This record gives sequence, structure tokens and C-alpha cells, in this order.
Amino acid sequence: MNALAPDKFLSNNRGIFRRLEDNPIIEIEDVPFRCSDIRNAGAVKFGDLYLLLVTIETLRGHPHIYRATSKDAVNFTFDNEPFMSPSAEAPWQQHEEIGVMDARITELEGCYYITYLAESHLGFRIGLAETRDFSDVRRLGFISEPDTKGGTIFPEKIGGRYARLERPSEGGRIWLSYSDDMVYWGDSQAVLSPRSRFWDSGRVGDAVPPIKLPDNNWLILYYGIRKTSGGDLFKIGAAILKADDPSQVLSRSDASILAPTENYERIGDMNNLVFSCGAIPEDDTLLLYYGAARSCICLGTIKISDIVKQCTETE
Repeated sequence: MNALAPDKFLSNNRGIFRRLEDNPIIEIEDVPFRCSDIRNAGAVKFGDLYLLLVTIETLRGHPHIYRATSKDAVNFTFDNEPFMSPSAEAPWQQHEEIGVMDARITELEGCYYITYLAESHLGFRIGLAETRDFSDVRRLGFISEPDTKGGTIFPEKIGGRYARLERPSEGGRIWLSYSDDMVYWGDSQAVLSPRSRFWDSGRVGDAVPPIKLPDNNWLILYYGIRKTSGGDLFKIGAAILKADDPSQVLSRSDASILAPTENYERIGDMNNLVFSCGAIPEDDTLLLYYGAARSCICLGTIKISDIVKQCTETE
């Protein structure tokens, strides 16, 4: 039976996103060792495998990144050892002493680049690593200013330079930066800001790596937060950026494409939470892997053309 058959994905008649009927696909009980939390996963198609880099928190409260693989995109098997752990070597140690988490994967120039969050008593920084086989991984450097999150790299150069999105802690908006060597970044420009009274009025941040559209423009998915009396409300939305100048937003959806409506998305350690670090395009279908409130990983599908239509039909 095809695990990705259309009838396995359900719509709740509230939008264009369809959840897998059997969500969540990964819960703490599915991890083959004891842990205290599981959240967020970078995603990529690697040969005939669907591959996730999942953040798993140890019983001591330190996040590590584990590899999980699947033949059918739904049923995943975990490695017993971490793919990336906090480094004990300089200069990495002082920035990773608490943990590494929120991996995002971009295939570029025959290599897979992994951005991840490094946490220490000094705060957050974006780390960059590379791999060709998802067995050996090599750290390249810390590529952000302090207290910056996100870090989604474009899958090709723009104007002869590498490009990435990020979210500094101040301002709660998404910025674009460029680099000649993938290590030193600059020429930063603001791209997307919170919108008053909208679902993304609190802050916004980049979610999955940008996706190139048939017209060469860029589709980005981003998370938005709205502050409510019951706490932060997380949703995921979309925008389209100009092909040769991604600092220019061509269109942006008024409505979110994914909001917490199911119990596993609404109730947990952090309520009303959906958050994604990874998506896999397959023709016009996007497989979106996302973390949810109940310490779990979920899967849904959405037509890329439907996202574009929702963005371009915005008022």
C-alpha cells in the first residue's frame, strides 16, 4: 500500500494543506532510546531515501541532531548515535555547550549544506556544516551574528554569490545576506516583517530552504507568531521573492497555509505550535515535515501551485 496515496491525506476544509491521516509520524515512543523531547526536522530526498535530521533532547536537556531514514516518507528508522552532537573541540565548544538543533538542509553544487542552531550561555548562533553522504559531516564555521536564528540557504547562487535568509532576535523579521565563500556573510537587507493585526503580527522567521519556482522566482515558507492572551500562536505562511533580487517580495499570502487545529498541534509543552525546518518538493507536491506541540514530527502535503495561487490572489 502506498503510504503517500492521496486518500491518506485529509483536509479539514480550512485551507489548502492536507495532513497525513496517521499523524504524528514520529513521537517520543518511536525513538529507540530514552529522551526528553523531540522536535523539528530538516528534510531531503537522498537517493531513494527520505532523510530527516531530527532534533532530539537528551534526558539532561541537551539537544542533538539524529538521522532518520525512510523508503516511503512516512515510516522512519533512527540511527542509534547522533549525526551531530555538541562539539568538545575549540572553537565550537563554547558556542555549542548547551546543544545543536533545528537542522536545515540545502543541496548546492554537489554538496549538502546543513545550517543548525548552536546554543550556549552566550546565546544562539547559526552554524554551517557540509556532507556528501550523510555519514561524515564537517563543520565550516559560525555564519551569523550572535542571537540569530533560522539560516536557510538558497539552492543556487544569486548574482554570483551565495544567499541565505535568517532571523536576528531584534525586530522579529527576516533578513537576506550574501557571501562569496559561505563563511563570511554581509550586504544584509530586510525582506519580511510582521504585519499588524495579521496572524504574523508578533514576529516572523524563515522555515524551510527557499524553493525555486518554474518562473525562476523563489517560494519561501515562513513561520509567524501572534501573541494572544493564551500565549504565542504559531502558524506557517508563504511569500514569493524576486528571482534575481530576493530582497523584493512579489506577493505574500494574507492567510496562513498551516495553523494548529489538531490536538497534537494545540496541546503540549508549548501549546498552539506548528514549526517546520524541512520540506521535500516532488513535482508540484510539497511534503512538509513539521514539529508540533505534543513533542512529535508530523507530515502534510500541499500543492506548490496552490501556494502560489494563494500568494498572488492576496489583497
